[in-house]
Amino acid sequence: MFRPNPFLHIDAARVYDPLTDRALVPGDGGYERFRAFEQGGEADESLVRDGWLVRNGDDWSRRHRLKIVSLETATTCNQRCYFCPVSIDPREDYAMPDSLFEHIVGELMGYRDTLESVFLQSYNEPSVERRFVEHCRTLFAAGLPVAVLSNGSGFTPMKTEALIEAGPLRYLCINLSTLDEQRYRETRGADHLRIVLRHVDYMKDRPLADQMKIVVLGTGDAAHARDFKEIRDRYAGSRFEVEQHVVMDRAGWLDVGLKAATHGRPLAGCDNVGSRPLQHLHITPHGTCVLCCEDYDEKYVVGDLTKQSIDDVLRSDELAKMRRWVYGIEEAPADFMCRSCVFARTR
Repeated sequence: MFRPNPFLHIDAARVYDPLTDRALVPGDGGYERFRAFEQGGEADESLVRDGWLVRNGDDWSRRHRLKIVSLETATTCNQRCYFCPVSIDPREDYAMPDSLFEHIVGELMGYRDTLESVFLQSYNEPSVERRFVEHCRTLFAAGLPVAVLSNGSGFTPMKTEALIEAGPLRYLCINLSTLDEQRYRETRGADHLRIVLRHVDYMKDRPLADQMKIVVLGTGDAAHARDFKEIRDRYAGSRFEVEQHVVMDRAGWLDVGLKAATHGRPLAGCDNVGSRPLQHLHITPHGTCVLCCEDYDEKYVVGDLTKQSIDDVLRSDELAKMRRWVYGIEEAPADFMCRSCVFARTR
């Protein structure tokens, strides 16, 4: 009669439910009762009540818990980084109409109880958008948690001060891969390092965001390790946490960095900063909603906010189908993007 919820992330020492953002761990009682059920035990009433176990035949694919929104307001990026599809196939410039932005923000206010971040970024550079500060102010006024990923090139001291006064941001991450000017130009297609360092040096001790990070991207080689150490040392004692991350191939779009180890195993979920199909919403400047940020070509469209509400998209037939594909409830096509993604969970 009952079975484990098919959207659970079941690991050796943790059972996580993306739909409630709760986890069972050894010693909490629920974990032991869940494992006993897996071994043929009875369905515990509390596990059924809290959604860890569901009735056979029940369809949970229209459920969601919206935690993270990528609200891309323009297509413009002023760099051509080797780890980004923009370096190969840049998009035509387009900016989201103000009326559509304000409409989307108004709808997002209904999800404030679960939202952790509204990112003004996908494949664009938000700090060079002329309306960047204005957009942040609109989100602040709506009581939404604003997050920004940036290369720092357009993040002037004036913008920093404006956002401190209106905000602060919930989260800021600066992508700074090296302090070597020549390699910066070669890997990013732009000679921005000096201006980026001026901007980052200015903001490093300012209360610009609740959480501030610098991510040092690279391929995991000796040069990457050296770059990380130099950047970490430069910003030691500042408000910035410095992390080292290895680039990935964008679900097979690029031939760089980390790649999926297997392609033939059945899919069993998503670990890409949570669960993309259950916890994220990706909105392009045209108002189109796509399954994941890895979908640069917008092949997996799940909705259109110029015609639908956010609730309509989150409960749509198309997104429900994608959830069933990602979690292996239904067999996904052989060329489905998630089969080539390093963040895919498999059985």
